[in-house]
Amino acid sequence: MTDRPNILWYCSDQQRFDTIGALNNPHVNTPRLDDFMKGAVTFDYAYCQAPICTPSRSSFLTGMYPSAVGVKGNGNDTWPDYYADRLIPNILTRAGYHCGLVGKLHLAGAANAQENRVDDGYGYFQYSHAPKGPNDYGHDYADWIRQQGSDPAELLLEYNQMDSYRKGATEKSFGGVYEPTEEKDNVPPHLHQTYWCTEKSIEFVDKNRRENQPWMLSVNPFDPHAAFDPPYEFYRRYDVDGMPGAHFEDGDLEHQQKLVEAGVDFQSKPQHPDVWDHKRVQAAYYAMIEQVDHEFGRLLDHLDAMGERENTIVVFMSDHGEALCDHGLLLKGCRFFEGLTRVPLMVSWPTGYRQDIVSDALVELMDLVPTFLDAAGLETPYWVQGKSLTPLLSGETDRHRDFVRTEFFGAINYPDQTHATMYRDRRWKFVDYHGKDLFELYDLENDPWEHNDLSESPDHQDTLHDLMRKSFDATVYATPPFAPRTMPF
Repeated sequence: MTDRPNILWYCSDQQRFDTIGALNNPHVNTPRLDDFMKGAVTFDYAYCQAPICTPSRSSFLTGMYPSAVGVKGNGNDTWPDYYADRLIPNILTRAGYHCGLVGKLHLAGAANAQENRVDDGYGYFQYSHAPKGPNDYGHDYADWIRQQGSDPAELLLEYNQMDSYRKGATEKSFGGVYEPTEEKDNVPPHLHQTYWCTEKSIEFVDKNRRENQPWMLSVNPFDPHAAFDPPYEFYRRYDVDGMPGAHFEDGDLEHQQKLVEAGVDFQSKPQHPDVWDHKRVQAAYYAMIEQVDHEFGRLLDHLDAMGERENTIVVFMSDHGEALCDHGLLLKGCRFFEGLTRVPLMVSWPTGYRQDIVSDALVELMDLVPTFLDAAGLETPYWVQGKSLTPLLSGETDRHRDFVRTEFFGAINYPDQTHATMYRDRRWKFVDYHGKDLFELYDLENDPWEHNDLSESPDHQDTLHDLMRKSFDATVYATPPFAPRTMPF
Protein backbone atom coordinates (compact mmCIF):
# COMPACT_ATOMS: atom_id res chain seq x y z
CA MET A 1 0.00 0.00 0.00
CA THR A 2 1.26 3.47 -0.94
CA ASP A 3 1.91 6.04 1.77
CA ARG A 4 0.10 8.60 -0.38
CA PRO A 5 -3.67 8.22 -0.65
CA ASN A 6 -5.50 7.28 -3.79
CA ILE A 7 -8.20 9.71 -4.91
CA LEU A 8 -11.60 8.65 -6.24
CA TRP A 9 -13.32 11.81 -7.48
CA TYR A 10 -16.96 11.14 -8.40
CA CYS A 11 -18.70 14.09 -10.04
CA SER A 12 -22.31 13.82 -11.12
CA ASP A 13 -23.61 16.38 -13.60
CA GLN A 14 -26.17 19.08 -12.80
CA GLN A 15 -27.16 17.75 -9.36
CA ARG A 16 -28.61 20.15 -6.81
CA PHE A 17 -27.56 20.28 -3.17
CA ASP A 18 -31.00 19.27 -1.86
CA THR A 19 -31.11 15.82 -3.44
CA ILE A 20 -29.66 13.65 -0.66
CA GLY A 21 -32.07 11.72 1.54
CA ALA A 22 -30.03 12.09 4.73
CA LEU A 23 -29.85 15.86 4.19
CA ASN A 24 -33.54 16.29 4.96
CA ASN A 25 -35.09 15.19 1.68
CA PRO A 26 -37.44 12.24 2.32
CA HIS A 27 -38.63 12.23 -1.30
CA VAL A 28 -35.41 10.98 -2.93
CA ASN A 29 -33.86 7.55 -2.36
CA THR A 30 -30.10 7.76 -1.83
CA PRO A 31 -29.26 4.90 0.54
CA ARG A 32 -25.61 4.60 -0.49
CA LEU A 33 -24.89 8.32 -0.15
CA ASP A 34 -26.75 8.36 3.16
CA ASP A 35 -24.49 5.58 4.38
CA PHE A 36 -21.39 7.20 2.86
CA MET A 37 -22.06 10.33 4.92
CA LYS A 38 -21.46 8.33 8.10
CA GLY A 39 -17.80 7.99 7.14
CA ALA A 40 -17.38 11.41 5.54
CA VAL A 41 -17.36 15.13 6.11
CA THR A 42 -20.40 16.50 4.28
CA PHE A 43 -20.31 20.15 3.29
CA ASP A 44 -23.88 21.42 3.26
CA TYR A 45 -22.88 24.84 1.89
CA ALA A 46 -20.62 24.05 -1.06
CA TYR A 47 -20.80 26.33 -4.09
CA CYS A 48 -19.67 25.98 -7.69
CA GLN A 49 -17.77 28.87 -9.27
CA ALA A 50 -19.98 28.91 -12.37
CA PRO A 51 -23.49 27.47 -12.84
CA ILE A 52 -22.47 25.97 -16.18
CA CYS A 53 -20.30 22.97 -17.10
CA THR A 54 -17.02 24.02 -18.72
CA PRO A 55 -16.12 27.03 -16.56
CA SER A 56 -17.04 25.10 -13.40
CA ARG A 57 -14.92 22.10 -14.38
CA SER A 58 -12.04 24.32 -15.47
CA SER A 59 -12.21 25.94 -12.05
CA PHE A 60 -12.34 22.88 -9.80
CA LEU A 61 -9.68 21.06 -11.83
CA THR A 62 -7.22 23.95 -11.38
CA GLY A 63 -8.24 25.58 -8.11
CA MET A 64 -8.72 28.89 -9.94
CA TYR A 65 -11.77 31.02 -10.70
CA PRO A 66 -13.10 30.57 -14.26
CA SER A 67 -12.20 34.17 -15.13
CA ALA A 68 -8.67 33.61 -13.84
CA VAL A 69 -8.24 30.53 -16.01
CA GLY A 70 -9.79 32.41 -18.91
CA VAL A 71 -12.38 29.70 -19.55
CA LYS A 72 -15.70 31.39 -18.90
CA GLY A 73 -18.23 29.48 -21.01
CA ASN A 74 -19.17 26.36 -22.90
CA GLY A 75 -18.20 25.86 -26.52
CA ASN A 76 -14.51 26.82 -26.53
CA ASP A 77 -12.57 25.04 -29.28
CA THR A 78 -9.67 24.14 -26.98
CA TRP A 79 -8.69 24.56 -23.36
CA PRO A 80 -5.67 26.89 -22.91
CA ASP A 81 -2.62 24.74 -23.52
CA TYR A 82 -0.41 27.14 -21.56
CA TYR A 83 -2.33 26.18 -18.41
CA ALA A 84 -2.24 22.42 -18.97
CA ASP A 85 0.32 21.97 -16.22
CA ARG A 86 -2.10 23.59 -13.78
CA LEU A 87 -4.67 20.81 -14.14
CA ILE A 88 -4.62 18.65 -11.02
CA PRO A 89 -4.33 15.34 -12.95
CA ASN A 90 -1.32 16.76 -14.78
CA ILE A 91 0.25 17.82 -11.47
CA LEU A 92 -0.41 14.46 -9.83
CA THR A 93 0.86 12.50 -12.85
CA ARG A 94 4.14 14.42 -12.70
CA ALA A 95 4.27 13.61 -8.99
CA GLY A 96 4.02 9.88 -9.67
CA TYR A 97 0.28 9.23 -9.61
CA HIS A 98 -1.52 7.13 -12.22
CA CYS A 99 -4.51 9.23 -13.32
CA GLY A 100 -7.63 8.18 -15.17
CA LEU A 101 -10.91 9.60 -16.39
CA VAL A 102 -14.22 7.89 -17.12
CA GLY A 103 -17.16 9.70 -18.70
CA LYS A 104 -17.32 13.43 -19.27
CA LEU A 105 -14.33 15.81 -19.42
CA HIS A 106 -15.79 19.04 -20.87
CA LEU A 107 -12.79 21.30 -20.50
CA ALA A 108 -13.42 22.27 -24.11
CA GLY A 109 -16.51 22.31 -26.30
CA ALA A 110 -17.92 18.86 -26.92
CA ALA A 111 -20.00 19.50 -30.03
CA ASN A 112 -20.58 16.25 -31.89
CA ALA A 113 -19.60 14.50 -28.63
CA GLN A 114 -15.89 15.03 -29.25
CA GLU A 115 -13.40 17.20 -27.46
CA ASN A 116 -9.95 18.60 -28.17
CA ARG A 117 -7.68 17.58 -25.29
CA VAL A 118 -4.55 19.20 -23.93
CA ASP A 119 -1.90 17.44 -21.83
CA ASP A 120 -4.42 16.87 -19.06
CA GLY A 121 -2.48 14.09 -17.35
CA TYR A 122 -5.03 11.31 -17.79
CA GLY A 123 -3.24 8.11 -18.79
CA TYR A 124 -6.41 6.02 -18.71
CA PHE A 125 -9.18 7.72 -20.71
CA GLN A 126 -12.65 6.32 -21.34
CA TYR A 127 -14.64 9.14 -22.90
CA SER A 128 -18.38 9.69 -23.14
CA HIS A 129 -19.53 13.27 -23.04
CA ALA A 130 -23.20 12.24 -22.96
CA PRO A 131 -25.33 9.13 -23.56
CA LYS A 132 -26.10 10.39 -27.04
CA GLY A 133 -24.41 10.19 -30.43
CA PRO A 134 -24.38 6.43 -31.05
CA ASN A 135 -22.27 6.76 -34.18
CA ASP A 136 -19.90 9.50 -33.11
CA TYR A 137 -16.20 8.78 -33.53
CA GLY A 138 -14.36 8.09 -30.31
CA HIS A 139 -17.46 7.46 -28.20
CA ASP A 140 -16.17 4.75 -25.86
CA TYR A 141 -19.54 4.15 -24.21
CA ALA A 142 -21.25 3.51 -27.56
CA ASP A 143 -18.47 1.08 -28.48
CA TRP A 144 -18.99 -0.72 -25.15
CA ILE A 145 -22.72 -1.11 -25.89
CA ARG A 146 -21.78 -2.87 -29.12
CA GLN A 147 -19.46 -5.16 -27.17
CA GLN A 148 -22.46 -6.15 -25.02
CA GLY A 149 -24.27 -7.28 -28.16
CA SER A 150 -26.67 -4.31 -28.34
CA ASP A 151 -27.10 -1.55 -30.89
CA PRO A 152 -26.47 1.96 -29.53
CA ALA A 153 -28.43 3.43 -32.44
CA GLU A 154 -31.54 1.78 -31.00
CA LEU A 155 -30.81 2.94 -27.43
CA LEU A 156 -29.28 6.41 -27.60
CA LEU A 157 -30.55 9.75 -28.83
CA GLU A 158 -28.74 11.33 -31.74
CA TYR A 159 -26.31 14.00 -30.64
CA ASN A 160 -27.56 17.30 -31.98
CA GLN A 161 -26.02 19.64 -29.46
CA MET A 162 -25.38 22.66 -31.67
CA ASP A 163 -29.05 23.16 -32.46
CA SER A 164 -30.66 21.79 -29.31
CA TYR A 165 -28.35 23.79 -27.05
CA ARG A 166 -29.67 27.06 -28.49
CA LYS A 167 -33.28 25.87 -28.26
CA GLY A 168 -32.77 24.94 -24.62
CA ALA A 169 -35.80 23.63 -22.77
CA THR A 170 -37.99 23.85 -25.87
CA GLU A 171 -36.09 20.90 -27.33
CA LYS A 172 -37.18 17.63 -25.73
CA SER A 173 -33.87 15.89 -26.38
CA PHE A 174 -32.14 18.66 -24.44
CA GLY A 175 -34.53 19.45 -21.61
CA GLY A 176 -37.62 17.25 -21.78
CA VAL A 177 -38.96 14.25 -19.87
CA TYR A 178 -38.79 10.78 -21.42
CA GLU A 179 -41.16 8.89 -19.15
CA PRO A 180 -40.38 5.16 -19.26
CA THR A 181 -42.86 2.33 -18.85
CA GLU A 182 -42.35 -1.35 -18.16
CA GLU A 183 -43.12 -2.07 -21.81
CA LYS A 184 -41.14 0.84 -23.28
CA ASP A 185 -38.02 1.64 -21.27
CA ASN A 186 -35.33 4.22 -21.77
CA VAL A 187 -31.79 2.81 -21.65
CA PRO A 188 -32.02 -0.10 -19.15
CA PRO A 189 -29.72 -0.09 -16.09
CA HIS A 190 -27.28 -2.76 -17.32
CA LEU A 191 -26.60 -0.79 -20.53
CA HIS A 192 -26.78 2.71 -19.06
CA GLN A 193 -23.92 5.19 -19.22
CA THR A 194 -23.92 5.50 -15.43
CA TYR A 195 -23.46 1.72 -15.17
CA TRP A 196 -20.72 1.84 -17.81
CA CYS A 197 -18.92 4.48 -15.74
CA THR A 198 -18.74 2.04 -12.84
CA GLU A 199 -17.58 -0.82 -15.03
CA LYS A 200 -14.74 1.23 -16.49
CA SER A 201 -13.85 2.61 -13.06
CA ILE A 202 -13.51 -0.93 -11.74
CA GLU A 203 -11.33 -1.70 -14.74
CA PHE A 204 -9.10 1.23 -13.83
CA VAL A 205 -8.83 0.25 -10.15
CA ASP A 206 -7.85 -3.28 -11.17
CA LYS A 207 -5.50 -2.17 -13.94
CA ASN A 208 -1.78 -2.95 -13.66
CA ARG A 209 0.37 -0.11 -12.37
CA ARG A 210 3.71 0.14 -10.65
CA GLU A 211 3.88 -1.44 -7.22
CA ASN A 212 2.66 0.99 -4.54
CA GLN A 213 1.86 3.64 -7.16
CA PRO A 214 -1.02 5.87 -5.98
CA TRP A 215 -3.84 6.69 -8.36
CA MET A 216 -6.48 9.31 -9.00
CA LEU A 217 -9.66 8.51 -10.91
CA SER A 218 -12.16 11.13 -12.10
CA VAL A 219 -15.60 9.56 -12.65
CA ASN A 220 -18.03 11.79 -14.52
CA PRO A 221 -21.43 10.32 -15.46
CA PHE A 222 -23.76 12.56 -17.45
CA ASP A 223 -26.74 12.08 -15.13
CA PRO A 224 -28.82 13.64 -13.67
CA HIS A 225 -28.28 16.22 -16.44
CA ALA A 226 -31.31 16.77 -18.65
CA ALA A 227 -32.92 15.35 -20.72
CA PHE A 228 -34.80 13.62 -17.89
CA ASP A 229 -34.75 10.00 -19.06
CA PRO A 230 -34.26 7.50 -16.21
CA PRO A 231 -34.58 3.75 -16.62
CA TYR A 232 -37.97 2.35 -15.67
CA GLU A 233 -36.40 0.30 -12.86
CA PHE A 234 -35.64 3.52 -10.97
CA TYR A 235 -38.50 5.69 -12.20
CA ARG A 236 -41.14 3.18 -11.03
CA ARG A 237 -40.10 3.87 -7.43
CA TYR A 238 -41.44 7.44 -7.55
CA ASP A 239 -45.07 8.59 -7.30
CA VAL A 240 -45.39 11.65 -9.50
CA ASP A 241 -48.43 13.00 -7.65
CA GLY A 242 -46.65 12.54 -4.32
CA MET A 243 -43.63 14.67 -5.26
CA PRO A 244 -43.25 17.99 -3.40
CA GLY A 245 -42.70 19.97 -6.60
CA ALA A 246 -40.88 23.20 -7.29
CA HIS A 247 -40.16 26.08 -4.94
CA PHE A 248 -42.52 28.71 -6.31
CA GLU A 249 -44.47 31.67 -4.98
CA ASP A 250 -46.64 34.37 -6.43
CA GLY A 251 -44.38 37.08 -7.76
CA ASP A 252 -41.67 34.74 -9.06
CA LEU A 253 -42.83 35.00 -12.68
CA GLU A 254 -43.04 38.78 -12.52
CA HIS A 255 -39.48 38.98 -11.24
CA GLN A 256 -38.21 36.51 -13.84
CA GLN A 257 -39.99 38.37 -16.62
CA LYS A 258 -38.11 41.51 -15.61
CA LEU A 259 -34.83 39.64 -16.18
CA VAL A 260 -36.10 38.27 -19.51
CA GLU A 261 -36.98 41.79 -20.68
CA ALA A 262 -33.47 42.89 -19.69
CA GLY A 263 -32.09 40.14 -21.94
CA VAL A 264 -30.48 38.05 -19.18
CA ASP A 265 -29.55 34.68 -20.70
CA PHE A 266 -31.12 31.40 -19.54
CA GLN A 267 -31.91 28.07 -21.18
CA SER A 268 -35.66 28.41 -20.57
CA LYS A 269 -38.29 31.12 -20.48
CA PRO A 270 -40.16 31.38 -17.17
CA GLN A 271 -43.57 29.79 -16.90
CA HIS A 272 -45.68 28.37 -14.10
CA PRO A 273 -44.27 25.08 -12.76
CA ASP A 274 -47.54 23.34 -13.61
CA VAL A 275 -46.90 24.14 -17.28
CA TRP A 276 -43.52 22.43 -16.95
CA ASP A 277 -45.27 19.43 -15.31
CA HIS A 278 -42.80 20.01 -12.52
CA LYS A 279 -43.66 17.00 -10.38
CA ARG A 280 -43.03 14.66 -13.30
CA VAL A 281 -39.73 16.42 -14.02
CA GLN A 282 -38.78 16.07 -10.37
CA ALA A 283 -39.69 12.37 -10.24
CA ALA A 284 -37.56 11.64 -13.31
CA TYR A 285 -34.68 13.74 -11.95
CA TYR A 286 -34.78 11.96 -8.59
CA ALA A 287 -34.87 8.58 -10.32
CA MET A 288 -31.71 9.48 -12.23
CA ILE A 289 -30.06 10.49 -8.95
CA GLU A 290 -31.04 7.19 -7.35
CA GLN A 291 -29.29 5.36 -10.17
CA VAL A 292 -26.17 7.50 -9.65
CA ASP A 293 -26.41 6.65 -5.94
CA HIS A 294 -26.61 2.93 -6.71
CA GLU A 295 -23.61 2.99 -9.05
CA PHE A 296 -21.53 5.09 -6.68
CA GLY A 297 -22.22 2.49 -4.01
CA ARG A 298 -21.22 -0.33 -6.34
CA LEU A 299 -17.88 1.36 -6.89
CA LEU A 300 -17.34 1.76 -3.13
CA ASP A 301 -18.10 -1.94 -2.69
CA HIS A 302 -15.33 -2.78 -5.16
CA LEU A 303 -12.83 -0.59 -3.32
CA ASP A 304 -13.72 -2.44 -0.12
CA ALA A 305 -13.32 -5.82 -1.83
CA MET A 306 -9.91 -4.83 -3.19
CA GLY A 307 -8.69 -3.50 0.16
CA GLU A 308 -8.26 -0.01 -1.34
CA ARG A 309 -10.89 1.87 0.65
CA GLU A 310 -8.89 2.71 3.79
CA ASN A 311 -6.20 4.60 1.89
CA THR A 312 -8.46 6.26 -0.66
CA ILE A 313 -9.87 9.78 -0.49
CA VAL A 314 -13.38 9.55 -1.93
CA VAL A 315 -15.17 12.69 -3.05
CA PHE A 316 -18.77 12.86 -4.19
CA MET A 317 -19.90 16.15 -5.74
CA SER A 318 -21.54 17.77 -8.74
CA ASP A 319 -20.37 20.50 -11.09
CA HIS A 320 -23.44 22.74 -10.68
CA GLY A 321 -27.15 22.52 -10.02
CA GLU A 322 -30.45 22.51 -11.90
CA ALA A 323 -33.34 25.00 -11.68
CA LEU A 324 -35.86 22.12 -11.64
CA CYS A 325 -38.80 24.51 -12.19
CA ASP A 326 -38.02 26.61 -9.11
CA HIS A 327 -39.18 30.19 -9.79
CA GLY A 328 -40.69 28.88 -13.04
CA LEU A 329 -37.31 28.02 -14.62
CA LEU A 330 -35.88 24.77 -16.00
CA LEU A 331 -32.25 23.85 -16.79
CA LYS A 332 -29.56 26.50 -16.19
CA GLY A 333 -28.08 29.81 -17.22
CA CYS A 334 -27.50 33.22 -15.70
CA ARG A 335 -29.23 32.87 -12.35
CA PHE A 336 -27.67 32.23 -8.96
CA PHE A 337 -30.41 30.57 -6.94
CA GLU A 338 -29.36 27.96 -4.39
CA GLY A 339 -30.62 25.16 -6.65
CA LEU A 340 -28.18 26.26 -9.35
CA THR A 341 -25.05 27.23 -7.42
CA ARG A 342 -25.11 25.03 -4.29
CA VAL A 343 -24.10 21.42 -4.83
CA PRO A 344 -23.46 18.20 -2.90
CA LEU A 345 -19.93 17.77 -1.56
CA MET A 346 -18.83 14.84 0.60
CA VAL A 347 -15.21 13.94 1.36
CA SER A 348 -14.05 10.74 3.04
CA TRP A 349 -10.64 9.32 3.96
CA PRO A 350 -11.01 6.66 6.68
CA THR A 351 -7.43 6.96 7.92
CA GLY A 352 -7.03 10.72 7.45
CA TYR A 353 -10.22 12.73 8.00
CA ARG A 354 -13.07 13.09 10.45
CA GLN A 355 -16.19 11.02 9.94
CA ASP A 356 -19.93 11.52 10.28
CA ILE A 357 -19.71 15.31 10.22
CA VAL A 358 -22.11 17.70 8.49
CA SER A 359 -20.33 21.04 8.17
CA ASP A 360 -22.10 24.36 7.65
CA ALA A 361 -18.87 26.07 6.57
CA LEU A 362 -18.99 28.06 3.34
CA VAL A 363 -16.74 26.29 0.81
CA GLU A 364 -16.02 26.50 -2.90
CA LEU A 365 -15.40 23.60 -5.27
CA MET A 366 -11.99 24.98 -6.21
CA ASP A 367 -10.95 24.31 -2.60
CA LEU A 368 -10.49 20.65 -3.56
CA VAL A 369 -7.23 21.15 -5.51
CA PRO A 370 -5.16 22.40 -2.56
CA THR A 371 -6.82 19.73 -0.41
CA PHE A 372 -5.59 16.99 -2.73
CA LEU A 373 -2.13 18.55 -2.88
CA ASP A 374 -1.98 18.50 0.93
CA ALA A 375 -2.90 14.83 1.01
CA ALA A 376 -0.29 13.98 -1.63
CA GLY A 377 2.42 15.83 0.29
CA LEU A 378 2.83 18.45 -2.44
CA GLU A 379 3.29 22.19 -2.12
CA THR A 380 0.37 24.32 -3.27
CA PRO A 381 1.49 26.57 -6.16
CA TYR A 382 1.17 30.34 -5.86
CA TRP A 383 -1.55 30.54 -8.51
CA VAL A 384 -4.05 28.31 -6.70
CA GLN A 385 -6.93 30.46 -5.47
CA GLY A 386 -8.72 27.67 -3.65
CA LYS A 387 -8.36 27.34 0.11
CA SER A 388 -7.49 23.89 1.41
CA LEU A 389 -10.26 22.01 3.23
CA THR A 390 -7.69 20.04 5.24
CA PRO A 391 -8.21 21.99 8.51
CA LEU A 392 -11.96 21.38 8.25
CA LEU A 393 -11.54 17.73 7.34
CA SER A 394 -9.06 17.05 10.14
CA GLY A 395 -11.04 18.92 12.80
CA GLU A 396 -8.62 21.81 13.36
CA THR A 397 -11.41 24.32 12.70
CA ASP A 398 -15.10 24.50 11.86
CA ARG A 399 -14.92 27.75 9.85
CA HIS A 400 -13.52 28.31 6.40
CA ARG A 401 -14.61 31.26 4.25
CA ASP A 402 -16.42 34.48 5.06
CA PHE A 403 -18.08 34.40 1.64
CA VAL A 404 -18.32 32.43 -1.59
CA ARG A 405 -18.61 33.78 -5.10
CA THR A 406 -19.87 32.53 -8.46
CA GLU A 407 -19.41 34.01 -11.95
CA PHE A 408 -21.34 34.01 -15.20
CA PHE A 409 -19.43 35.77 -17.96
CA GLY A 410 -21.19 35.17 -21.27
CA ALA A 411 -21.18 31.48 -20.45
CA ILE A 412 -23.72 30.16 -22.99
CA ASN A 413 -24.26 30.81 -26.68
CA TYR A 414 -27.23 33.10 -26.17
CA PRO A 415 -27.65 36.61 -27.59
CA ASP A 416 -27.02 38.81 -24.57
CA GLN A 417 -23.75 37.21 -23.42
CA THR A 418 -24.78 38.30 -19.93
CA HIS A 419 -22.13 39.04 -17.33
CA ALA A 420 -23.11 38.66 -13.69
CA THR A 421 -21.57 37.80 -10.32
CA MET A 422 -22.86 36.39 -7.05
CA TYR A 423 -21.53 37.15 -3.57
CA ARG A 424 -22.92 35.11 -0.68
CA ASP A 425 -22.00 35.38 2.99
CA ARG A 426 -23.56 33.62 5.98
CA ARG A 427 -26.83 35.51 5.68
CA TRP A 428 -27.04 37.53 2.48
CA LYS A 429 -26.83 36.82 -1.22
CA PHE A 430 -26.06 39.68 -3.59
CA VAL A 431 -26.26 39.37 -7.39
CA ASP A 432 -25.08 42.00 -9.86
CA TYR A 433 -26.23 41.75 -13.50
CA HIS A 434 -23.44 43.91 -14.85
CA GLY A 435 -24.23 46.73 -17.22
CA LYS A 436 -27.96 46.44 -16.63
CA ASP A 437 -28.47 48.38 -13.39
CA LEU A 438 -30.15 45.20 -12.10
CA PHE A 439 -29.40 43.59 -8.76
CA GLU A 440 -30.81 40.96 -6.44
CA LEU A 441 -30.57 40.83 -2.66
CA TYR A 442 -31.84 37.91 -0.61
CA ASP A 443 -31.98 37.42 3.13
CA LEU A 444 -31.24 33.70 3.26
CA GLU A 445 -32.02 33.41 6.96
CA ASN A 446 -35.61 34.53 6.46
CA ASP A 447 -36.07 33.65 2.78
CA PRO A 448 -34.00 30.51 2.10
CA TRP A 449 -35.63 29.83 -1.29
CA GLU A 450 -35.10 33.39 -2.54
CA HIS A 451 -38.60 34.54 -3.38
CA ASN A 452 -38.30 38.08 -1.99
CA ASP A 453 -35.76 40.28 -3.77
CA LEU A 454 -34.86 43.14 -1.40
CA SER A 455 -32.59 45.06 -3.77
CA GLU A 456 -35.12 47.88 -4.17
CA SER A 457 -36.31 47.86 -0.56
CA PRO A 458 -35.67 51.27 1.08
CA ASP A 459 -34.92 49.50 4.36
CA HIS A 460 -32.10 47.45 2.81
CA GLN A 461 -30.12 49.99 0.78
CA ASP A 462 -27.26 50.12 3.29
CA THR A 463 -26.97 46.32 3.15
CA LEU A 464 -27.14 46.41 -0.65
CA HIS A 465 -24.36 48.97 -0.96
CA ASP A 466 -22.17 47.21 1.59
CA LEU A 467 -22.46 43.91 -0.30
CA MET A 468 -21.95 45.68 -3.63
CA ARG A 469 -18.62 46.99 -2.36
CA LYS A 470 -17.58 43.61 -0.95
CA SER A 471 -18.56 41.84 -4.17
CA PHE A 472 -16.56 44.32 -6.24
CA ASP A 473 -13.51 43.79 -4.03
CA ALA A 474 -13.90 40.01 -4.28
CA THR A 475 -14.11 40.21 -8.07
CA VAL A 476 -10.93 42.29 -8.24
CA TYR A 477 -9.09 39.79 -6.04
CA ALA A 478 -10.28 36.94 -8.26
CA THR A 479 -7.87 38.01 -10.99
CA PRO A 480 -4.98 35.58 -11.63
CA PRO A 481 -2.35 35.73 -8.87
CA PHE A 482 0.93 37.33 -9.87
CA ALA A 483 4.05 35.18 -9.91
CA PRO A 484 6.21 35.52 -6.78
CA ARG A 485 8.69 38.36 -6.96
CA THR A 486 12.36 37.48 -7.14
CA MET A 487 13.63 41.07 -7.22
CA PRO A 488 13.22 43.82 -4.59
CA PHE A 489 11.22 46.11 -6.88
